[in-house]
Amino acid sequence: MLARHTVWRHALLAAAMVAVFAQAALAQNYPTRPVRVIVPYPPGGGTDILARPIMAKVAERMGYPFLIDNRGGATGMLGTDLVAKAAPDGYTVLLSASPELVLNQHVFKKMAYDALRDLRPVTQVATTPTIVVSIPSFPARTMKEVIALARRHPGAVTYGTTGVGSPHHLAGELLRLRGKVDLTHVPYKGGGPQVTDTLGGHVVISIFTLPVVTPHVQTGRLRGIAVCAPQRSPAVPNVPTMEEAGFPGFDISQWYAVSVPRGTPDAVVKTLYSAVAEALQAPDVRKRQLEQGYEPIGSTPEIYAQYLKREIEKYGKFIKDTGIVMN
Repeated sequence: MLARHTVWRHALLAAAMVAVFAQAALAQNYPTRPVRVIVPYPPGGGTDILARPIMAKVAERMGYPFLIDNRGGATGMLGTDLVAKAAPDGYTVLLSASPELVLNQHVFKKMAYDALRDLRPVTQVATTPTIVVSIPSFPARTMKEVIALARRHPGAVTYGTTGVGSPHHLAGELLRLRGKVDLTHVPYKGGGPQVTDTLGGHVVISIFTLPVVTPHVQTGRLRGIAVCAPQRSPAVPNVPTMEEAGFPGFDISQWYAVSVPRGTPDAVVKTLYSAVAEALQAPDVRKRQLEQGYEPIGSTPEIYAQYLKREIEKYGKFIKDTGIVMN
């Protein structure tokens, strides 16, 4: 009997050693073919703009292409679910925004995936504020004037966002509640289509993540009405904050992160983290991000995992306390 137990112990030890060596070999060899990077929004949005230069740098370091695959729809949930159900081998990677990881589970009754259960954190890439904009011909030039106009014409003031449950939608609903006005939500499938319609004057005001419209605000094609952050952004320093407009504590930011399917080996996660963190420190990438309105981060998998849990709890309480309902 004792001999049998000894054999089992030796077998288990051998299996554990094989797993350790396999992970080490995987880290040394990964990748051995192109990697697909799912961006769960259409081209031209904030996530897409952020992802491309970063993944280009990662590809340079790793020696294989990291190919952006835009899979927009359902406020980022379609692309995110694709990654959640992919093989956990490091060849399907998610670079997403915060809604599909945090807000959606508090907004939608049914979710095809669970961010904490089905995805493994790699790193938080960057954060950026949201911004309220309009076309230059719109008569309301400040947030106070927008509110006054909306009160005179209930329901006539439309605001565009990237979709139901997005931080932009959350900002619009918070503005509606705190401003005590009737605003009409116009959801889009991503930042790219939203920009086109906003420039065309199809919505009265529009709420974006800042980098999506930074060039348009800087050149005057769009007027920045207010930044939803505690401080003004260096990218658009002439645009006041919501607090300056009379809405203290109005801080609705969006952040971005890299994730992989749950079950992806530690060695792959560490390799991906190191490559992305190094890309974020590249002078040209960092300079471009700051000019666009992003704040680079590059946190470790452990720190990002803790942050993700806190964000899920924070926004769940925030939505409940404010009484915001997003159908």
